[in-house]
Amino acid sequence: MALSDRPAERHREVAGLFTDRVRGTASWDAPSPVDGWTARDVVRHLTEWFPGFLAAGAGIDLPRGPSVDEDPVAAWQVHCDGVQAVLDDPETANRKLTNPHIGTLPLAPAIDQFYTADVFMHTWDLARATGQDERLDPDFCAHLLSGMEQMEEVLRSSGQYGPRVEVPAGADVQARLLGFIGRDPSWPGR
Repeated sequence: MALSDRPAERHREVAGLFTDRVRGTASWDAPSPVDGWTARDVVRHLTEWFPGFLAAGAGIDLPRGPSVDEDPVAAWQVHCDGVQAVLDDPETANRKLTNPHIGTLPLAPAIDQFYTADVFMHTWDLARATGQDERLDPDFCAHLLSGMEQMEEVLRSSGQYGPRVEVPAGADVQARLLGFIGRDPSWPGR
């Protein structure tokens, strides 16, 4: 199933898949493919970096749920619902996000480009850490990989991505995307 190209719908689809993985997590202390992170840390990352980014860049304060340490499922759900409410708000079409590194962008596409894409990629991390279905939409994998390869130096210098992991010739697009962002697609998981 191809993902929507509309930011609100794409977030609904991508966050829905991540939500399924959150709800399916039996061990929050399971190691993840991100070095030094557990399954809980994957959720922590998504619920902690984006509220500040959105508040600083667009003056929007997302609702806060319980801490990820207290209740990772509820923390994610409150966060996810808050982001979706922003994207579903008709006023979002008139709002902008400003950031010193990226300039000023329309809010919905900025959320899509920086946040929804992050949720999409971290879905694999959580799924692999917890032994769940880790398949990602191949068309969106190809879309992300194509865009990211064009700005590899900027991404690598940001410190947000590890060194590229080489994948076998002929690897599928999901494996190539994972290798690009510094994940070993063969990481053994639990």
